[in-house]
Amino acid sequence: MRGTELDGKVAVVTGGGSGIGRALCGELARRGARVVDTAGAEETAAGIRAGAAGPEAGPRALARRVDVTDPGDVEALMAETVRDFGRIDFLFNNAGVSANGEFQDIGPEHWKRILDVNLWGVVHGCRAAYPRMVRQGFGHIVNTASLAGLIPGSLTSAYSASKHAVVGLSLTLRAEARTRGVRVTALCPGYIRTPILKTTPTLSPYMDSPRNREMNEGLRFPGPEGCAPAMVRGVLRNKAVVIAPASQAIYWLLYRLAPALLPWAGSKIVETMRRNAEADGR
Repeated sequence: MRGTELDGKVAVVTGGGSGIGRALCGELARRGARVVDTAGAEETAAGIRAGAAGPEAGPRALARRVDVTDPGDVEALMAETVRDFGRIDFLFNNAGVSANGEFQDIGPEHWKRILDVNLWGVVHGCRAAYPRMVRQGFGHIVNTASLAGLIPGSLTSAYSASKHAVVGLSLTLRAEARTRGVRVTALCPGYIRTPILKTTPTLSPYMDSPRNREMNEGLRFPGPEGCAPAMVRGVLRNKAVVIAPASQAIYWLLYRLAPALLPWAGSKIVETMRRNAEADGR
């Protein structure tokens, strides 16, 4: 049965074509929201519409192709959403990209792309939606960061830098926005099985050695569909930071209790992968 918790609410979701974005679109729709998917993912929107019992049942879903790195594109989308729906209740700044490798192997072109999408895409979304939400007197901005935006890791310096920036932006804007009736949440997914795992380039050659590929393929992560309900619940509870799966919050706790532990573990992972590559003759 379709939920009514978010009936009449309008949610804009960037990066809704696959992975976490697509799962969020589905979960928001199941709770009754009208979803504007700014990935231009008509398949996602069509799937949501197909779940309605009739022409007036359930939420409407629209697909709009928007380049989140273009502030004019994002501004036009927000204006169009207010024109068509009269309001913006939620903005999920969710589009993201990555590149894996040691720092010296991540070139300026990768840094620029990652920061353009992961950080500037969030900035453009906030700048376009926040003033409208202030004028409305309500609204909720949800910026997808990552567990990598809360803790140190290895082989993801550009991605981690962008996600740490998103967490900082979100928590600062949250403090400013609370006096204006607007809520802000940093969504920090942990290790989740999404298409980004397959599309992310590996820039340090040893990472692609047979043993390292086998090691990575052996990792078992939950899918985004199973995590989306907890993500949306955390947002509706107005949490400042939402980590999903919740069990992975242990890493954030460990980092705060023993700051040296996770960097040490990250260095051991790099050492192991280098040894694997040497054993493979790479």
